Amino acid sequence: MASSNNHLVIMAGGIGSRFWPMSTQELPKQFIDVMGCGRTLIQLTVDRFEGVCPKENVWVVTSERYAQTVREQLPDIPEENILKEPCRRNTAPCIAYVCWKIKTRNPKANVVVTPSDHVVMNVKEFQRVINSALNYTQTSDAILTLGMKPTRPETGYGYIEADLSSASASNKEIYRVDSFKEKPDVDTASQYIRQNNYFWNAGIFIWNVNTIVNAFRIYQPEIAEIFTQLMPYYYTPQEQEEINRHFPECPNISVDYAVIERATNVYMLVGSFGWADMGRWDDVY
Repeated sequence: MASSNNHLVIMAGGIGSRFWPMSTQELPKQFIDVMGCGRTLIQLTVDRFEGVCPKENVWVVTSERYAQTVREQLPDIPEENILKEPCRRNTAPCIAYVCWKIKTRNPKANVVVTPSDHVVMNVKEFQRVINSALNYTQTSDAILTLGMKPTRPETGYGYIEADLSSASASNKEIYRVDSFKEKPDVDTASQYIRQNNYFWNAGIFIWNVNTIVNAFRIYQPEIAEIFTQLMPYYYTPQEQEEINRHFPECPNISVDYAVIERATNVYMLVGSFGWADMGRWDDVY
């Protein structure tokens, strides 16, 4: 049975137009059945967390223009859990907003943050890894990310350089992160593959809500101040109006640059469950 403290945050605000002509700005890739399996990418994302997070603890952060599509495709998600961004500000403000809101009602929350456009082939192993990660962050102040064991010199993904010399005492699959690498050229990617301590960066994060809120306060005080001031409005009829007013004040920055690459308590859990980021038609093939 899923812990009532486990929360899933799905980032679904991207325009996802690289799957033209199937996807458009009106219906981005996360809302279409790219795999031809009868389920859209965002529906598959929710499906694979079945039993990990209760339905009432599933959150989707999207834009106003896609909110109705989210409601139609995910009817089991509470409507108040569909958070609407008034403008695009990348992933740091998106994550800060939802984590501050979750913390308001559940300061013991344990959160998984995932994009809405990934594919996982071995769902059972994925769930094992996620549960292992949640067990770890529940009692630690670690910022945890998933590192995928690479199978080819992929130039379309970022990489994580991990320190494999010693694993965590409480979980032998978790290692400290040394650095994050931008998407490499093919020669650099081939070099990474020859070493055993480089992993694909899946962009999936796990942390307890206090850890990430404190990290924002340290590394992004401007963002932290905005969402702290909004705390009286969360879960009220005035929330959307206040978000519309103050969200555009946030800097346009990814959570990677804003927090993850600056923090000292970042760890990686190794995953191998048939993962792909559906960024291009090549990924589908």
